[in-house]
Amino acid sequence: MASSTAKREAEAPQAPAGGYRKGAETRLRILTAALHEFGMAGAAGATTRKIAQEAGVSLPALTYYFGGKEGLYLACAREIVREYQAHMLAMLADVRISIAEGASPDAARTSLKAVIGALVDLQIARQQSDVWMSFVLREISEQGPAFGLLFEQLWSPGADLIVDLISRITGAPPRSTQPRLQALLLVSSLTAFSLARPISLKYLGWPRLGRAGVAEIKAALDQQIDQIAAGSGAGSALPE
Repeated sequence: MASSTAKREAEAPQAPAGGYRKGAETRLRILTAALHEFGMAGAAGATTRKIAQEAGVSLPALTYYFGGKEGLYLACAREIVREYQAHMLAMLADVRISIAEGASPDAARTSLKAVIGALVDLQIARQQSDVWMSFVLREISEQGPAFGLLFEQLWSPGADLIVDLISRITGAPPRSTQPRLQALLLVSSLTAFSLARPISLKYLGWPRLGRAGVAEIKAALDQQIDQIAAGSGAGSALPE
């Protein structure tokens, strides 16, 4: 009788004769199509057939690279985490060291502005941000197959860091309710220019979101952070 390992190898998807040329490009094309389709229709509503059509590949190719719908869905979530970490990990590590070394309220306020500004660049200013933000927000709201992965590796660590910075600014007990609420409200405001961008731009009378608009968004968020500090009486005199 064949061993369980041999059986799994026999059942594993096999590459078609000749293999797939430009495998990395094909995989990325499938991921891009899948992120868009899953973001629009969710894990239940999206179909591998439509994803394959959008990516310009056959269904066997999709199976070869990802093993099926759930494997592709989880690969999309991992790609988002990878993208987030590539742009944020070094900064967040420096901020954590600063907190551990007892950052002052002013230093924590400066760090919080830098973190939120980097999130604006990642979630709003980047061209592909709408695609993966739709995926993340839908997954978190519906608690689909990748909910735990995204919550534990992306959402929770980032939110905890912002909470810790707010606690340093305000003097609130670490991880207490008030800084948690302030962190949630601050971060969730970014969705006004991701999923709700058409409404926000229309309301502001902006034809598009260019560099000047991104700069104004960052300035408004900086003011919100200054108000958090002002409400606590922490730090030195705030800008008028």
